[in-house]
Amino acid sequence: MGDQGAGGIESRGIESNTTRRLSEPHPNTHEDQMQQDTTQTEPSKVETEQQKHDQAGPRQLGPMSAGNAARTESHTALSRNPSTSSNAEARNRSDATQKQRTRPLEPPVTKATLSELDVTKIIHNPKLRHDINFDPELHFRPNLDGEKGKKKQERANQFWATLGEQLQQFVVNRDEFMRRFGNGEEWCLPLLLKSVKEIIQTLVPTKDRLYLDEGLNVDLIMQQFSKGIADLEKLASWLSGVLKSHCAPMRDEWVDEMYNQLTNGNRTNDMEELVQGMRSLLSVLEAMKLDVANHQIRCLRPILIEDTVHFEQRFFSKKIRDRKLDPLPAHDWYSRVSREFSQEAASSQAFGEMAPFFEALARLVLPSCSHESLPNTFLFDEERVLKLRTDMWDAVNLEICMRLYETLEREYRHYDATSAMDVAPTSLLGTPFSEPSGLRSSRTEDEPSDLYPSTSTSRPSSMVFSSAGSAQSSPRSSLIFTTLATVRSAEDQKVNSRNLYNSLISLLQTSSTGSRNPSRWKAMKDSIALQIFRFTNAPTEVLLKFEEELDRHLNERTSPLFLEVEQYFHHRLLAELQLRVKEFKGLTGVGLFSVATGGRLHGPGRTWDGPRENVRVRESGNADREAREEGGIEDMATRLAHLGLLHWRVWAQIVYADDFDTDMVMTSDMPTVI
Repeated sequence: MGDQGAGGIESRGIESNTTRRLSEPHPNTHEDQMQQDTTQTEPSKVETEQQKHDQAGPRQLGPMSAGNAARTESHTALSRNPSTSSNAEARNRSDATQKQRTRPLEPPVTKATLSELDVTKIIHNPKLRHDINFDPELHFRPNLDGEKGKKKQERANQFWATLGEQLQQFVVNRDEFMRRFGNGEEWCLPLLLKSVKEIIQTLVPTKDRLYLDEGLNVDLIMQQFSKGIADLEKLASWLSGVLKSHCAPMRDEWVDEMYNQLTNGNRTNDMEELVQGMRSLLSVLEAMKLDVANHQIRCLRPILIEDTVHFEQRFFSKKIRDRKLDPLPAHDWYSRVSREFSQEAASSQAFGEMAPFFEALARLVLPSCSHESLPNTFLFDEERVLKLRTDMWDAVNLEICMRLYETLEREYRHYDATSAMDVAPTSLLGTPFSEPSGLRSSRTEDEPSDLYPSTSTSRPSSMVFSSAGSAQSSPRSSLIFTTLATVRSAEDQKVNSRNLYNSLISLLQTSSTGSRNPSRWKAMKDSIALQIFRFTNAPTEVLLKFEEELDRHLNERTSPLFLEVEQYFHHRLLAELQLRVKEFKGLTGVGLFSVATGGRLHGPGRTWDGPRENVRVRESGNADREAREEGGIEDMATRLAHLGLLHWRVWAQIVYADDFDTDMVMTSDMPTVI
């Protein structure tokens, strides 16, 4: 894991043959320093659990007294070499005047930027606590994605480049540099050391912080630095001992790399390597902080999940009392859907009093209802609902493709394909789609939505497509190939249909319009049409007409075929949802989490596995059709049941109840559990 400032820094350093050094190596070696013993107090409960989880054995933290830190030999003093150019001195004075007018750069990682990783922040973060219920892999990581991440990267690179330039200026003309910056926090090094100390203080037990004041006295170090007697190698060795005594063993190699970079850079006056060592130091500290936070999430997860309903009821009730959340629109929405949806026997038996709510929720994920806005009670679940709606878009469009294929295949099943020549694009001939055996596998990559937490905010899609490649080139060319389809037996037709279904999923992985954007179906309609066409015996002159037919139905919510397929999926989703809700509604919070996120029937790269034994055939061809759709519908029903049950438990009494009273909600005070 790299630090937030990592990636492509180009710091200019001093030539290795220079005779001036920031400091000379101290006689104490790295291993000698690591052997120093100290008395260590018992850490806090969370820290003790972290050490048991991550450390192979006890580690000792060796103190470094201020006297030892200041001990130097006469030959360690930095030699002074004034600039030989008066013009250079003039430029330095001009630069100094300009620098003094600007605010010094902040290190890319500080105690403040890592503050949201503190356990108190985790416990009081309502969005994070809500997401924990849905993502078993939720964890923190540095977020350098998007425009915000790019700017953060640029600021980090600017800090490290500035630090390298400042260290180089110090070596070239120390007296002028000290007149310019002095010992204050007007340049990058003291700010960096202060940030390092503050972060370490959050990682070590309280009593060990005494050693920090002795071994990492920033004011003393900067005084020694100004006199040319700072022992950077001893400081690097001490820091290495501190980090290894508190980090997981897997970080030891990284700590050693940091130590080697600092010592080698100091001995050779290589500013680039010295700065890289400081980057590694900050990266290790960030990784340690992330390790602790992620360990705390794992330990606290059952408690936080079980307390979700009480916590969110208190949180949102306070929002309502403070006039920061208006509950009336959501109450009116529920009142309207309660009148709209009739209490059918099957629905009431499965959903109970929640029947109108789940009937309305199942409708909200339909593409034809994408124009409807979600009630503000879905504040924390909006992204999950939208992802379910996108999955329904994909399911409907994919089924449209398969139904049009079945129609085309039946019409030209006995056509003599050997007497005709078919067309294929250059791009497709070089892809795995040239043969049905060369199919690509699906893979999910969820984007984090917050500053640090990495979470999908819902379970992975049942049909997952990545965004790579291009879908804009025309699928037709003058090249000729033989169609894959021939006259087949009934079993061969099933195999052919399965291969096409899986290849269409693979083909959609090449979309450049976004893996979660339904518009990619329109962008790829020609390529999809050609891929379907290759699995039939249809003549080439039919291709253009087939493309037009596909264009009339894909993503067209006014298309009769689109509406028919959507309604078909809606009925199936409701049937599966009734089964899930009936099974889940008696579970506790942790039980619901375990079943809904851990009992998944199919992985994220689902392909059609053929008909199952328990599929009932209502009409000819329905068994195959239901088999290829079954996994996706079951997955969506599980996710929707999980989301809906947790939502109902939080909001039923405070907003959806028949006796809802705004004044009562705004004066109620629910008990505090955590």
